[in-house]
Amino acid sequence: MTTNNSGCSYCLGIESTADDFGAAVVSFDGKVLSNANDAYTPKKGGIHPREAARHHAEVAEKVLAEAFETAAVKPRDISLVAFAQGPGLGPCLRTGATAARALASYLDVPLVGVNHCVGHIEVGKLATGAKDPVTLYVSGGNTIISAFEAHRYRIFGETLDIAIGNCLDVFARAVGLQQKKGAPFGAIVEQLALKGEKLVSLPYTVKGMDLSFSGLLTAAVSAFQSNNGSIEDVCYSLQEVAFSMLTEVTERALAHTEKPEVLLTGGVAANKKLQSMLTVIAEEHDARFCVVPLKLAADNGAMIAWAGILAYKSGITTPLDKSYVDVKWRLEEVYAPWVEAQLC
Repeated sequence: MTTNNSGCSYCLGIESTADDFGAAVVSFDGKVLSNANDAYTPKKGGIHPREAARHHAEVAEKVLAEAFETAAVKPRDISLVAFAQGPGLGPCLRTGATAARALASYLDVPLVGVNHCVGHIEVGKLATGAKDPVTLYVSGGNTIISAFEAHRYRIFGETLDIAIGNCLDVFARAVGLQQKKGAPFGAIVEQLALKGEKLVSLPYTVKGMDLSFSGLLTAAVSAFQSNNGSIEDVCYSLQEVAFSMLTEVTERALAHTEKPEVLLTGGVAANKKLQSMLTVIAEEHDARFCVVPLKLAADNGAMIAWAGILAYKSGITTPLDKSYVDVKWRLEEVYAPWVEAQLC
């Protein structure tokens, strides 16, 4: 294991599952020393996987250099390279994986492929001190309610179609909202929702422990286009219904598992309305509510680095010939022995 003069070991984490190319240096004791990022912004519509992958390839050198410079760490000080192995967009994942393989080979250090969803959960636990939470992971590509049980993060509920972040993004584009530089569409919807007063009738779709947002999206766009409510009212109603669905399923998972904490993580975790609704159910079940800090909410290299460190400390590495990406790598397929060790 490589260490610097102070005896510290460092992991370089590379995130490239979708529109973000991120690189971070994290110490083995959990200090985030850098967290550089460059996001692909499509000229129109959503993410184009090949264009995003081209963007990642173009900015990789710059982002990696920034990560090392900010951390004041040299490449030779790196003890481990971790990369997002899935789930995600194939061309984007392959770009990050190629960079990770090259660096691990050149530096002659171990390589660890990380599940993107596990990364979001573990960085949320690191930042908040949560030990054994029910986790609501909400982002542009994923909506999952999970909790740890018997070596793995078990999924108690998830979206059956589109993720909540994607729902908010597509709605914003469909009704003509203008994205401000650096501000995600979800934040724009949130600000408009604060001015809403009328609750527009929209479909509430929870099926068992799973959720569906596609019908809600269509109805919300239709409500605005038919002048059934102002944009503020429709945004307010969309949030109320979508977040009520998420809160219902999270509460049922909490009641079933009797976990001591509720963790909110992922890009949509920044929404204050969703935070307030989850705070209420956590208090009702005597659980501590935890939310990932804004700087670690969106996709980032630090979450990949930290999850890689945890896996490596448990004896898990990824041989180069097994480092192929898995665009559909599900959360419950990940063996996570480090969690059990933390709970003992």
